[in-house]
Amino acid sequence: MRPVHTALAVLVAAVWGFNFVVIEIGLGHFPPLLLSALRFLVAALPAVFFVGRPKTAWKWIIAVGVALGVAKFGLLFTGMAAGMPAGLSSLVLQVQSVFTAVLASLVLRERPGPVRVAGMAVALAGIAVAAVDGGTSGPVLGFTLVVAAAACWGVSNVLTRKASPPDALNFMVWVCTVPVLPLFALSLLLEGPERDLAALRGLDWSGVAVIAYVAWVSTVFGFGAWNHLLKRYPASSVAPFSLLVPVFGMSSAALVLGEGISGLRWVAALLLVGGVGMTSLAPARPGSRTKEAEGGSAAGAAAAVSAGSPPAAAAASPAP
Repeated sequence: MRPVHTALAVLVAAVWGFNFVVIEIGLGHFPPLLLSALRFLVAALPAVFFVGRPKTAWKWIIAVGVALGVAKFGLLFTGMAAGMPAGLSSLVLQVQSVFTAVLASLVLRERPGPVRVAGMAVALAGIAVAAVDGGTSGPVLGFTLVVAAAACWGVSNVLTRKASPPDALNFMVWVCTVPVLPLFALSLLLEGPERDLAALRGLDWSGVAVIAYVAWVSTVFGFGAWNHLLKRYPASSVAPFSLLVPVFGMSSAALVLGEGISGLRWVAALLLVGGVGMTSLAPARPGSRTKEAEGGSAAGAAAAVSAGSPPAAAAASPAP
């Protein structure tokens, strides 16, 4: 990769890692489901008026929108609101690559080779260590919700691969329209209209900045830059940079939010990042049903809409 593109890939990883800090700040302004709904609303508008009509079947747009937007982000934001630290969330969420690989083997009949199986085992060991660390530094419920969010992310990755959208930007902009109304409805039902109205009435410049960052900087810029790189270089060259996301996430959370990084968390980080790297970057097993040529940029799109990083598995397999 050219130095300017290498720098761009690192910048995107930093943007997505810092996004977890911004979400943590945003949860001080908004209830989690309302914040997620606002994020998708601002990301979709006015972009939806400029990308043209959907180029992928509505069944896939709705399916990915529900799995990624409603389930994954609803669980992630709620888990962080329940006390899951931003840095640890950026780390634990990377286990989505394991869920993606397992689901792809079941649904898409993609047979993982021995290196990928070993990588999944290493990543799961990292989750176990992170669970021990989370049990001593944060609520079990928050940790569980973030792991569930990673599982939903894996589902959305597989759905995106099945959809194989011809235009990743068009697809993801339309996907962003799907979660808006369901998340607003869930927020009214579970968080209450009084709490939502109080948050909107108390909106200040810091709250506006949070929404702008998660919608435009993390989603629009992050996805646009990542997809640009995926179009210029092989996915296997771009994917490793996504492993920097939890590094930026944990370090920025420590610097900005004062979150401590325990020895156990460093061990969990090494295991998770190493396991995700093995799972994501190992060559496909001969004879397996892969769709890299048709799904690479689409997977990068699904990843970029995430709160943090593109999954390495998505870019390299590719499998959001």
